[in-house]
Amino acid sequence: MNMSLPLSGSATPVLPAHDARILTRGGNLAQIDLDGQTYTLRITRQGKLILTK
Repeated sequence: MNMSLPLSGSATPVLPAHDARILTRGGNLAQIDLDGQTYTLRITRQGKLILTK
């Protein structure tokens, strides 16, 4: 995972960036947990992302 950190003195915060291919370990599905809920991240054949509960 790529973790971007804000540069010192930067007025605009830099958001963390994550490569979906790394999250899915080269596949097309990954599970993401948030506050006890599990979501599924899917990479479609067209290369788009879908996040479902």
